[in-house]
Amino acid sequence: MLQFSFSDKTGRLTESALRAEAAKYAPLLEAVKAQSGLDPMSTGWMEIGRWAGEDTLSNLEALARKIQGDSDAFAVIGVGGSNNAARSMVEALKKEGFPEIVWTGNTLSAHAMEKTLAALRTKDFSIDCIAKNFETLEPGAAFRVLRRLMREKYGETFASRVIATGTIGSSLEALCRKEGYTFLPFPTDIGGRYTALSNVGLLPAAVAGLDIRKVVKGARKMREALYTLPPEENPALLYAAARHLLYSMGYRVEMLCSFEPQLQWFFKWWVQLFAESEGKKDTGLFPAASLYSEELHAVGQFVQEGSPILFETLLDVQDPDGSVPLTPDGAEDGFSYLDGKDYRDLNRAAFAATRTAHSGRLPVVTFTIPRIGEEAFGELFTFFQYACVLSSGMLGVDPFDQPGVEAYKGWMFKALGKT
Repeated sequence: MLQFSFSDKTGRLTESALRAEAAKYAPLLEAVKAQSGLDPMSTGWMEIGRWAGEDTLSNLEALARKIQGDSDAFAVIGVGGSNNAARSMVEALKKEGFPEIVWTGNTLSAHAMEKTLAALRTKDFSIDCIAKNFETLEPGAAFRVLRRLMREKYGETFASRVIATGTIGSSLEALCRKEGYTFLPFPTDIGGRYTALSNVGLLPAAVAGLDIRKVVKGARKMREALYTLPPEENPALLYAAARHLLYSMGYRVEMLCSFEPQLQWFFKWWVQLFAESEGKKDTGLFPAASLYSEELHAVGQFVQEGSPILFETLLDVQDPDGSVPLTPDGAEDGFSYLDGKDYRDLNRAAFAATRTAHSGRLPVVTFTIPRIGEEAFGELFTFFQYACVLSSGMLGVDPFDQPGVEAYKGWMFKALGKT
């Protein structure tokens, strides 16, 4: 289970201040657990069995087996919340012997789409177009292009390889019914960035060979912990309280960091979750991410000596998946101090040194997980979603809408001639 801690040698974030802030917002925690004051059309993710119950899991597992049986690749068409959760799991835990997951519909780059088409032309493939609002340009355009490729490749039988995940009653569902595509419901009471545990996030994971039941198990365990732990021990409340305290002190950037490259796509999910949920009314922390140790040789200089605008959140993995001993090969290379050590030792040393050095200048929050696996992803998704709702509540903003995202779309649709 995820563990929360922090280190701040500057004295800004103290144990007493954090406990006081958590106690202050304990009523908010109870309100969130009771879904009081929250839009009921956005809280479906809080009842895990609603969109990730036995019937859903069995259906997705059966559909995944069909796709695995006739496809070398599975093209997932979606942008933002329609693919970030699935991508974070699949890219971290991908397994041999299962269809390659091709992520598309997340860019308007002709170059990128040409590369996708070239890759799929040589494979047997299926597609899943994921779109709660089937007016979003990126998935709509990609769906059109890939349908044409499928028709060229498979003739009129291509419909059996097409899945769409959309809102019941939407134009996407109508298109599926008319053309004979398989239709999966996009949760009606969940916004895109909260859909990890639903048809949206779980089907691509299942096709890639991941155990989606373990994902759900981890989510249930985390939800149970967040609903039963007292405020002074509740990691979601403590994390939200730490963020709010640091924001009130003038910090404006939170940088999520890890020493495990497996988590680099999880960063994108986390960034979207907090950016879209909190960035309103001229408020909110800017969420950034950095992959260590590589980027210690880039942003590390700024962290240590640049503008004091950020704090770090480290995501630490106790038991990484891998072991590489650094045995000597007879050459006098100047690295004999590594004899008898393992790459795991190097990474642990770099992590500890970084936390020590950085916490001398800025607050460092740390989350520790035992290992990276399906269950851990279920825990992480659930934890950060609850923490984000709490943090948004402390700022006084709605964690579920994103009105600013629509600002550019009117100009874009006008330029393209949409009426």
